[in-house]
Amino acid sequence: MYTNGVAQPSHPEVERFYRLMVPPDTYLTEEMLESYGLALRPEQGDITQIDNGVYLVNITNAETATLSLPAQFKLSPYIASYNDPVFHSGELFPYFDTTAKWGADNYGPIWIPAKNETIQLTADNLIRYERCIRVYEGNTLEVKDGQVFINGKPETSYTFKMDYYFLMGDNRHNSLDSRYWGFVPEDHVVGKASMIWFSWENGPRWKRIFNLIK
Repeated sequence: MYTNGVAQPSHPEVERFYRLMVPPDTYLTEEMLESYGLALRPEQGDITQIDNGVYLVNITNAETATLSLPAQFKLSPYIASYNDPVFHSGELFPYFDTTAKWGADNYGPIWIPAKNETIQLTADNLIRYERCIRVYEGNTLEVKDGQVFINGKPETSYTFKMDYYFLMGDNRHNSLDSRYWGFVPEDHVVGKASMIWFSWENGPRWKRIFNLIK
């Protein structure tokens, strides 16, 4: 992820899918995967075969550094592109773009609304910001003959009343986050996460329970 053009650090426990290529007709058992350092849960979609000899495996950044794969196995990041056969980009917010061709991995750039910031209203950005203006900030908005009307008055710009947030999950390819449902207004943030109350993965993960969130 990039913010203002600067790459943001990625936590070692962030998960994402990697493409695992193995010799054709190779059958991977759970015992084999564990011996390579891949503790995967097929019932939770952590490993999916997409072609003969090609698998998607959902693992953390930390796990990629400790794998002991056979020399004939190849592991590479899986990049979900526009119209991806696995991750359907047609569901991405703001649900429209066939020219920019955003995908779950190559998404944006997108400007996040901020309090007292003003935008010029265009056909292109209305689809991004109409919900903020109409639903979250309580205005009426309609377009007549190419002219935008807010609360019945013609407008060419809008100044936001609140700060907004763009949220991403730490399981990159299995998170239904702001890439799919858009911005979160500040008045929807009702608390602050401070502690992991419970954690489950084929049983309680005791080392995580009651840890403080940094």
